[in-house]
Amino acid sequence: MNIKLAQCFIAVDDHDKALTFYRDVLGLEVRNDVSFEGMRWLTVGSPGQPGVEIVLEPPLADPNASEADRKAVAELLAKGLLRGVNFTTDDVDATFERVREAGGDVLQEPIDQPYGVRDCAFRDPAGNMLRFSAAG
Repeated sequence: MNIKLAQCFIAVDDHDKALTFYRDVLGLEVRNDVSFEGMRWLTVGSPGQPGVEIVLEPPLADPNASEADRKAVAELLAKGLLRGVNFTTDDVDATFERVREAGGDVLQEPIDQPYGVRDCAFRDPAGNMLRFSAAG
């Protein structure tokens, strides 16, 4: 059996801000931009991983959701409690500087973890945690 990751999903509350961050700051390529029933989905991915994509989706992709549900999900997203993504990079410190200079919300500066990995962490414009660790 050969199982591979194809897509992961991140909720964003502003697709234009997310697009600027993931495309222009992180350097991911846009693979899809789809609208349906007033909602939008953007698919981005690393040029070096053509088979893996991140889908930037509405916080609650259900046109029939109640206003209370929409509010609850928006609050969780604002607190950064919905999802996160871990990336690898060949230079944690350079990645940190690039994201920080672009206005990224720093959660953790680069540090050598006791378990042997150097990493740093940010929140994207929607509040999702993104961790960048040294490629092994």
